[in-house]
Amino acid sequence: MLSIRPALRRPALTVCAAALAGTALFPAATAASAVPRPGQPAKTPQQPEEPRPPENMSTVGGERLAQAGTQVDPKSGVPPLPRTTARAWIVSDAETGEVLASHNAHWPMAPASTLKMLFADTLIGKFPRNQAHTVTPQDMAGIGDGSSMVGIKENLPYTVQDLWRGVFLRSGNDAVHVLSSMNGGVDKTVREMQERAADLQANDTHVLSPDGYDMPRQVSSAYDLSLFARAGLQNADFREYCSTANAQFPGDFKKGSKERESFGIQNTDRLLSGIDGVKPYPGLAGVKNGFTTNAGNTFTGVADHDGVKLLVTVMHPEPGDNEVYKETAALLDWGFQVAGKVKPVGTLVAPKSVQPAGGRTGAPKGNTSAAATAGPGSGTGGLAMAAGITAGVLVVLGGVTMVVRKRWPLPKRRDQS
Repeated sequence: MLSIRPALRRPALTVCAAALAGTALFPAATAASAVPRPGQPAKTPQQPEEPRPPENMSTVGGERLAQAGTQVDPKSGVPPLPRTTARAWIVSDAETGEVLASHNAHWPMAPASTLKMLFADTLIGKFPRNQAHTVTPQDMAGIGDGSSMVGIKENLPYTVQDLWRGVFLRSGNDAVHVLSSMNGGVDKTVREMQERAADLQANDTHVLSPDGYDMPRQVSSAYDLSLFARAGLQNADFREYCSTANAQFPGDFKKGSKERESFGIQNTDRLLSGIDGVKPYPGLAGVKNGFTTNAGNTFTGVADHDGVKLLVTVMHPEPGDNEVYKETAALLDWGFQVAGKVKPVGTLVAPKSVQPAGGRTGAPKGNTSAAATAGPGSGTGGLAMAAGITAGVLVVLGGVTMVVRKRWPLPKRRDQS
């Protein structure tokens, strides 16, 4: 098996320029004081202080989620939240959409490769799995320096299934660019991703690259990443790819033969594949991890314990390759302990396209997030979204088709030949 690492860092000068540009564009998100986290002591004057979230964040999903700091309403006897260092996180019920707890849920920050969930949600249904595409030099143009790659080579054919495995397992920016080229190009794909984000009411998200590569003003939030995961998990192919721990990827043709070599690839999601000293999390079925210099480590994971299905997104914890996985696992542990024992502080909203006629679609109060350009605001009602929860029943409400599903069979960890 190959040794898999998160996306590599960009060249220092480029990163510094991007960071400076981001500071100028989003001063509120880089201010000098921090919001305390559960169990975290106050910083001393000698310690550098972290950025803090904007004063006015989106109210999509509920007023509580617009507030800075930790939001939770536990009942008596509920265990306290674990200590976390992440700048933002959210724990939600994947089926009902109820938010059990959050910390700076709508803070727009660099998303890294977790943005590939939106990429997949936008494109995954467009091409049949067995469709083959021979890669051209134009397909590979524009891939950023230091990008994570699965190892695609020009002038060789790959199936759509191969490419999606490259996206999900190795976070391959080369696979993203080939699929984007098949879709009409990077610019068209970015526009469609932004349109999809707007439909999902992911108003904190501003898309500039389909692969999540660090770019000034490219942002998303813990809330939006959870929307992307929940929407993507409605698709059976998405569920399969994100839950695959190991697979074979096609290489060169053997000399003088039509037979093709292959090599093993392993999912960089350490809670799924159990690599680099991280134990696989019981019941975890994906979804996507990421790392860049600006984003730090980011991760969205979904897990099932005895029929309770939770989504956790963690963004930018303290440095350390495994910290994002430790904090995700701790939040999942807490969520499974308290499911049904806390009052929800918000909800993951439904897409506009499945809202019943006459539903609330006006701009949410106080939505002055950094990525307001992502599209018009949306209602904050608790309309339950179809989260990929088994085969659904189509119901017509006010002339709008809405998918209603009651159970969601998450796949187990997969190893593909």
